[in-house]
Amino acid sequence: MDNTLRRIDLNLLITLQALLEEQNVTRAAARLHLAQPTVSVQLARLRAVFDDPLLLPAGRGMRTTTRAEALRAPLADALQALARAVAPTRPFDPGQARNTWRVMASDYGESTVLLPALPGLRQAAPGTRLAVVELAPQRMVERAERGEIDLAFHIAADAPPVLHHRPLFTERYVLAGRRDHPRLKRRPTLKQFCALEHVIVSPQGGGFHGSTDDALAEAGAQRTVALSVPHFLFLRSTLARTDMVAMVPERLVLNDPALRVVEAPVEVPGYQMVMLWHERVHRDPAHRWLREQIAAAVA
Repeated sequence: MDNTLRRIDLNLLITLQALLEEQNVTRAAARLHLAQPTVSVQLARLRAVFDDPLLLPAGRGMRTTTRAEALRAPLADALQALARAVAPTRPFDPGQARNTWRVMASDYGESTVLLPALPGLRQAAPGTRLAVVELAPQRMVERAERGEIDLAFHIAADAPPVLHHRPLFTERYVLAGRRDHPRLKRRPTLKQFCALEHVIVSPQGGGFHGSTDDALAEAGAQRTVALSVPHFLFLRSTLARTDMVAMVPERLVLNDPALRVVEAPVEVPGYQMVMLWHERVHRDPAHRWLREQIAAAVA
């Protein structure tokens, strides 16, 4: 950093601008709401910093030196830029916004959180864009810290404690199969449930054991898991086209005309879905607006 900048403070630069514009110590002091001797002392300090008289006596006022004239325009620009930088944050205007928001979500989060929120976001902020990136819990904090994502949607039990979080809803599991599935006309017994062929979603891929199997084990029972898939979209297509069934989050299959939903004969603990974000955007008006819009859409 330039040595001159190290030796000067902001108040001196503000005084210098007033002196350059007024070319009179008394008027500059009145403008700054300072005593005239105080401004005279500051002018002396400015002369020492710049090694130049800056202003010279001339009749009833003062005349600027060549060095002072050279300072006039860049000083005004610099102080205006600084004023804009430290000004209070303006209220967010969604109708004029051009933000690009990046959110991290699984296909479940896309369907249950983003899809309900999307119409309202497009209507209120038509100039904005939304990018959805694949859920990667192990990279969530890192990407939020680096500003690569604005929000993430995940289950509360696995939410990183260093991120802010807001509960969105509590989810429960139901048993689902195709609309005309012959064994889902009513709630199956535990024995009938275990005899069905089940599909399971394994986000990491290849898993055949889940929370339903833990609940069954406590009841001394075991089901048949015939298919493991990484995404809910494929699971829904599989249920609609085969006789396989699945324990699925209720919001994912609610009002799906291709599927039949019944209560399972075993109680499987549900989970809480939360919205997550980093401290760096916690107070940003645009980000706060986005969070409120999403929370209201899924309330």
